[in-house]
Amino acid sequence: MSATTAATAAATAAATAAATAAATTAATAAATAAATATAATPSTPRVAPAEPPYPAEVQAWLDRTMPPGVPPLGLFTTLARDPRLFQRFMAGGLLDRGNLTLRQRELVIDRVTARAGSEYEWGVHVALFGARVKLTPAQLASLVHGSPDDACWDEAERALLRVCDELHTTCTVSDATWAAAGVHLTETARIEVLMLAGFYRTVAYLTNALRIPLEAFAPRFPPGS
Repeated sequence: MSATTAATAAATAAATAAATAAATTAATAAATAAATATAATPSTPRVAPAEPPYPAEVQAWLDRTMPPGVPPLGLFTTLARDPRLFQRFMAGGLLDRGNLTLRQRELVIDRVTARAGSEYEWGVHVALFGARVKLTPAQLASLVHGSPDDACWDEAERALLRVCDELHTTCTVSDATWAAAGVHLTETARIEVLMLAGFYRTVAYLTNALRIPLEAFAPRFPPGS
């Protein structure tokens, strides 16, 4: 390859990367604005939650899942209308110790649910895990309104968040983004990111479409800039 050809290829790659980043930022801003507007509109739940006493198998799941003294989440009690659906949902979670650190796991969950407009699930996870994984106010705002390029993230976290954003907008991950994430994550960790992001996209569908009321203890999306 000649020097001229190499320079042209490098310039084309840089221009493509810049255009992709700009498009992603614009898409993030538009999606966030729409999601925030939707979340701010009061709504009535579409499906009434189940009332106690719950079936024994449902109660056992709730006892294992909820912190002591915290009532079961509205999402859980709504799914408990059908014990089969409830158990399938609960068995699909990835909140155990796996291939990701707790902070990595929560970054994926918070970014996916924010991009999908699930203020409910975003707030639940921020309330239960935000302080434990040391999310700052700037990082919480960035997860909802910002970009992986924001100054509050290090390179490893930027790579992780870019995976989440590409999955949200394209339902796949480019070679460049996959490779960049691979600098910081093993192959099995990247597989777990895909599964985790997909599961919480499902959670966003449930919380948004069923109009699950926000939990009283959970924070709202931060105001946009």
